[in-house]
Amino acid sequence: MRNLKRLVPAVVAALALVLSGCGSGGDNSATRTEIKTLRIGTIGSGNVLTGTLGFAHQRGALLPALKPLGVDNIEVYSFPNGPDLNQALVGGRLDVAGYGDTPALVARGSGLKTRLLGIVSVNYNAGVVAKDPAVRTLKDLAGKKIGVQSGSYIDRYLQGALQAEGIKAELVHLLATDAEAPLNGGDVAAVALPDVNPSASLQAFLAKGFHLVDSVRYNHPAVAGTSAAVSSQDFLDTHKDFGPAWQTILIEANKYALQHWDEYVNYEVSQSKAPEAVVRATARPEYIAEDLFSAQGVGLLTGTKQFLVDQKKIREDFSLEDWFYRPGKPAQS
Repeated sequence: MRNLKRLVPAVVAALALVLSGCGSGGDNSATRTEIKTLRIGTIGSGNVLTGTLGFAHQRGALLPALKPLGVDNIEVYSFPNGPDLNQALVGGRLDVAGYGDTPALVARGSGLKTRLLGIVSVNYNAGVVAKDPAVRTLKDLAGKKIGVQSGSYIDRYLQGALQAEGIKAELVHLLATDAEAPLNGGDVAAVALPDVNPSASLQAFLAKGFHLVDSVRYNHPAVAGTSAAVSSQDFLDTHKDFGPAWQTILIEANKYALQHWDEYVNYEVSQSKAPEAVVRATARPEYIAEDLFSAQGVGLLTGTKQFLVDQKKIREDFSLEDWFYRPGKPAQS
């Protein structure tokens, strides 16, 4: 009940966004004639861009790159979790979104007409932490409650790891921002957390004295997460120059961050509320993709999709290649 009370405001906010529209002024639909204000959905808080794209925006590089498309303003809308963002995207109130692979795949498998503009990040780590010193491995969590953000790439990792080791546990929906009190109070035996900035949740919990039980990096690299840049087919059909332009922007943003790594990490520190040491421990260049459809990224995405199909989280299987947006390639039904 405590988690439900915390979740209600986020759901209400997402529904309000779908009903009222993100932008202000006249036609706010995905098929409006002119973009003018580009509406971007992200995961997090504060309605700000983060990651390499946020770095590009802070440097003043993003708006000039979008100006040829008729964009003179950017509005960012943050959501606590991927499924909430999908509600706004399905309502046509976001133009493009950046979030984890799992909710993006589930949305497409639910019939939402989206296209994947690129796999922007790869090898996302996640991990399980516990307070009880007796809990040392996932096997020690058999039959116990584990908190995890439902529908996220962390959820996919946890379920995949448990399945691989033949362990059954009770998974409880719990946002990373709400996880410390239930873990301290014994409401859950462990929590699965993301290891990406700006939240840096996994490193933050380790810094507070909780111990690592399992992780993608050390135990289950095959279920590493990726992040996806997604737009609706309607928006891309209406604004045919947007897809190629956004892909170029993403590639350039990633390359610049890698080439100016120290500057980029300083930016991540400035964007996070976590201690500087925690943010620096979370920042990893191997997360940043230089190719939006690299073999590694596609391989991770393929494995995640198959897992979601097997778990019946994806209602109808689909071709990843048909989902990928490649300039000049027609959309597939």
